[in-house]
Parts: sequence; structure tokens; C-alpha cells
Amino acid sequence: MATKRDYYEVLGVDKNVSSEDLKKAYRKMAIKYHPDKNPDDPTAEEKFKEAAEAYDVLNDPQKRARYDQFGHAGMGGAAGGYGAGGPTMEDIFSQFGDVFGDDSPFGSFFRGAGGGGQRQRVRRGSDLRIKLKLNLQEVANGVEKKIKVKRHVTCNTCGGNGSKNGTAVQTCTTCNGTGQTRKVVNTMLGQMVSTSTCPTCNGEGKLVTDRCDVCFGEGRVLQEDVIPIKIPAGVAEGIQLSVGGKGNVPPRGGVAGDLLIVIEEEEDADLKRDGNNVVFDLYVNFVDAAIGTNVEVPTIDGKARITLDPGTQSGKILRLKGKGIKELNGYGRGDQLVHVNVWTPKTLSSEERSLLERLRNSPNFQPKPNKNEKGFFDKMKDFFHG
Repeated sequence: MATKRDYYEVLGVDKNVSSEDLKKAYRKMAIKYHPDKNPDDPTAEEKFKEAAEAYDVLNDPQKRARYDQFGHAGMGGAAGGYGAGGPTMEDIFSQFGDVFGDDSPFGSFFRGAGGGGQRQRVRRGSDLRIKLKLNLQEVANGVEKKIKVKRHVTCNTCGGNGSKNGTAVQTCTTCNGTGQTRKVVNTMLGQMVSTSTCPTCNGEGKLVTDRCDVCFGEGRVLQEDVIPIKIPAGVAEGIQLSVGGKGNVPPRGGVAGDLLIVIEEEEDADLKRDGNNVVFDLYVNFVDAAIGTNVEVPTIDGKARITLDPGTQSGKILRLKGKGIKELNGYGRGDQLVHVNVWTPKTLSSEERSLLERLRNSPNFQPKPNKNEKGFFDKMKDFFHG
């Protein structure tokens, strides 16, 4: 599979581009690569779709912020919220046709050619938004989930047009099936053309003469679906992923919206997340810290055994390379940091107290930090910035 190009590169803009300049850049690219203008170039349609996909993401503040932070991986593996194959030509005409005015010299590229009528807009259904809780292991390594959602789908009885047996429809005579009416006004600058939604059919282009008995003219029914989704490794709290075409279909025909998945992280009993690193607090008694020992600690992938050297000080941080969370873009992995805490007993038996009293004044029990002994903040600086 070819590597997807950076969306800013596709449209030839920088990351600080304004909304207006972004629209101008997309208009320029869409005109340049429109298939009708490039009948002999087999790559034009793909470039045309690529530009539309980039504009769809960068023109939406939420999608743009997610893309700026996580790149293509933050779009949930879908093409800017479309299906895996990216936007279709109908998607583009439906959502971005208004970028080109009907009175624009390039407007004809975005209008149908049949009978002088306009290309009927494809309506889009509403999105569905759900929250998905993941544990630390699922966040770290990625996971496949099957999610149950209730959504509006096309009525099988009428095929989605809302009519009885799918045949009781007629073309709207007001707009001749285009869903829009046109008004031409002569001005000193020439003819000005304006369009508006047909008031007779409300933009549908057709009229139902006898309603479907199953969906009662809606063209859709509510049903529960099980939708498989693949969650990439490295997602974080609040990230929103999208599955194209798994939202609601609109009434009486059109394309379905998207299923939006908002990630929530479950708190782990032992490990705490810090970016792509995980942190574990290890408590040891001062005997083990003094003479050294081997201990077992939990990790994302199971248990790991580590060695504490004799004379280990409280606050020492041990690093387990590659035992953290995978980066969202698939490159690299964080570490696990084991923070050693030497446990001081709060209550003592008379025998324990007697033993410790004999050791109190022993030379080796006197604190004698040398210049190589670093404080807590210096240690943290070494681990996170060294």
C-alpha cells in the first residue's frame, strides 16, 4: 500500500494556512485535476480525490487538530473519515460542490451534463458518536473490537426511497428531478444564476405517492449492528477515531454518516501512564535495599524480574527499555520506569527495636552521600531529558 502524502503537501499550503486560503488552494487543485478536464490522464481522478480528502480534514477544526497531533494514524485508518478507499466522486460533489459557485466559470465541472440539469446533491446522514473504554494493555498494543450500535439503515422493503414496494414514486415536475430550482436574473454585468432547494420535493427530486408499510415513508429503519473496528496502538484519552459509512443513513436515500469513537482509558491498578512511558512504584524493605535482591514487577506484557544492587537508595529509577506503549504512528515504543521506594516500618516489635538500636551508631548506617549521589529532580531530568 502506498504511503499517504501529507495533507498540507497535497494542497500546497503550510500549517498556518487560513480557512479562506485553504479553500482557494483546494479550488485550484480540484479544477486542475477534475476528471472531466483530464480525460486522458488516468491519475487525475485519484489526485482529485486526494485533494478533496485533504480539504475535508484540514477544513474541519477538530479533524485538523487531531491530524496535526497524530498524523494519518489519528484519523483511525480511514481516509479522513471516509471508508478505507477514500472519498467517492459522489461524496465530493455532495460535500464540496458549494466551494464552486454556480456562476463560477468552473461551475460546469461540478454540474451534471444530462438534459441540462444539475447534478443532484447526495444527502449525507448524521454521525454516531460512542465512547470506548480501553485498558492499558489494549492502549499499548492495539486491539480489535466488535461494537454494538443502534443506527438507521436503508429499508430493504422499499430500497430506501420510502415508497410502497419501492415503486410508488414519481419525478418532481417542479425541478424535473434535480432537487433544485434555478433563477436567472439579467444584470448590467450579465446573467446571474442562483439556485435554491426545490420547495415541492424538499430537494429530493422525487415524490412518494404511496408510503412503504415497513418504514412509513422514511426509507430507513432502526436496527442494531455489530461493527468490527481496529484500534491502533498508542491511542490516548480523548482521541476520536472514525469508521466511514457506519453512522445513520438519511431519510429516503443518500450516504450514511460516520461512526465516531471517542477513546477513554481505564486506570490500571499497578501501572501509570506518562506519555508513551509507564511508571511503577516499587516498595522494598531497607534490608533488601541494603544487601540487594531480585524482585518481580508487573509490566504491560506480564511479569519481569529485575535486580536491585546492594546499597540501592530510595528514589532510584530503573528503566526497562521497550516495555512502554507503542507510538501511535507505529514507530518506536516507550519504556517502563521503576521508581524504587525504600519502605520504613511504622511499628516495631521489642526485638526488632533492639536489633536496630544496636545498628543505629554503626559506621555503615550513617548517611554519607557523595557527589555522585543525585537528588530526585536531577534523576528525573536525566531520565526524561538526558
